[in-house]
Amino acid sequence: MITFKDMPLHSRVWIYQSIREFSENEITQLKNKAEVFISEWTSHGKTMNACIEIFYNRFIIVCVDEKTTSASGCGIDKSVKFIQQLESDLGGNTSLLDRMNVAYRKNAHLNNEVGQGKIISCPISELKNVLTFPERQKGITVFNNLVNTKAALEQNWEVPLEKSWQYEKFI
Repeated sequence: MITFKDMPLHSRVWIYQSIREFSENEITQLKNKAEVFISEWTSHGKTMNACIEIFYNRFIIVCVDEKTTSASGCGIDKSVKFIQQLESDLGGNTSLLDRMNVAYRKNAHLNNEVGQGKIISCPISELKNVLTFPERQKGITVFNNLVNTKAALEQNWEVPLEKSWQYEKFI
């Protein structure tokens, strides 16, 4: 099975964010189910060169090398149904498909490194409240779950708040 690390940079990605962290037991279950799904995932009868990874115990990332097999509408539909099933399997106590939730980190630039601080998920309206107070904006990075390639994910997934689409939309 191919890993995310081995996927080419041009690979297409879809990011599904949980509103909470997954437990270790849930991660094990999710990984097992993802492995089965990937082994059976096809688009127009062709096996997908793909992987599913869990990042930060909160994000499920589906990655497909479309140069080998295009992720057609039916293939994408299968992946969305898989994510819906995962949501159901988690007992309804999380959401993976609600695009009105955002994730961010406070104190994200400690030592000038992205990736510091606890990840917080909230409705976008709550982040909008943070944006109304400039003193609250310091040290916040936001996850841009709209990136659509592995290269964009590696370069622009977690960005300083002031460079995010959320900031531009609400300021």
